[in-house]
Amino acid sequence: MHRAPAFLPLTVDAAARLNAGLLLRQALVTDRAADECWTALLAGCGTAARRGLAPQLRRLSEATSEHVGVRWWFAEGTGQRRRVASAQENLEDAIADGDGQEFALAFVGYDHAMASAVVACPQRARHSIPGQLGTAAGRGSLRQQPRAPQGRRT
Repeated sequence: MHRAPAFLPLTVDAAARLNAGLLLRQALVTDRAADECWTALLAGCGTAARRGLAPQLRRLSEATSEHVGVRWWFAEGTGQRRRVASAQENLEDAIADGDGQEFALAFVGYDHAMASAVVACPQRARHSIPGQLGTAAGRGSLRQQPRAPQGRRT
């Protein structure tokens, strides 16, 4: 049986509407990880589910970066990227504190920030050519700024 996303409904909906398969799959995986983390928080457990959510959040940010295009993510989308980073920090703090209420509120903010970033990118900026800016390791990062392309203008 298919269940509706509980923690990332806006992000999942945005990815589905934009036909962003990779982003949609990662959002669903992250939503399942959030559900497991939520259960661990409510049970007062320090399980792997709590530790496993942060890497999933980073993978979702990377998938978002790939979808909107690295160039947009680090240029016009910088405000969106910073908003996602801040929401992600709040969420990671809630996980570390083991506070279920803080977790729920932080996830609402994270979902809104992530979905807003996905839909804010103009269609023409999406799907930039991989490798245009920075390295593969730098893609998806919320904090690092890519270097400007080198070479002469003709």
